[in-house]
Amino acid sequence: MTTPPSTLTPYEALGGAPALHRLVTRFYELMDTLPEAYAVRKIHPESLAGSTQSLFEFLSGWFGGPALYIAQKGHPRLRMRHAPYVVDQRMRDEWMLCMTEALTEQVADAEMRDGLIHVFAQMADHLINTDGDSG
Repeated sequence: MTTPPSTLTPYEALGGAPALHRLVTRFYELMDTLPEAYAVRKIHPESLAGSTQSLFEFLSGWFGGPALYIAQKGHPRLRMRHAPYVVDQRMRDEWMLCMTEALTEQVADAEMRDGLIHVFAQMADHLINTDGDSG
């Protein structure tokens, strides 16, 4: 018996861990290569491997899959964890550019994709911690 689509978690609807890995990998590939994402890329370490793993673990639990991030690092406390970095409107927009493109490429269901873009935008807005421009 299959689960009706309406009761699937976003994690399941996306395709579980393999699909989430593809999404996160593509997100960081875009951040690493798009000139328009230069400022947000600069605040990340040279190797994006740790960032990729952390985002995968966070999104796994956030999307209703295994709570990998919480199991290893505790509550995400996103604002606190991002507090050491200048997160302004430009950073938010660059981050969203990469995530929107990754979602557009990786999520075929338009309604789901639009919903995810919306919640990511809300999260990105929440992380803005300065009125300045990282310029």
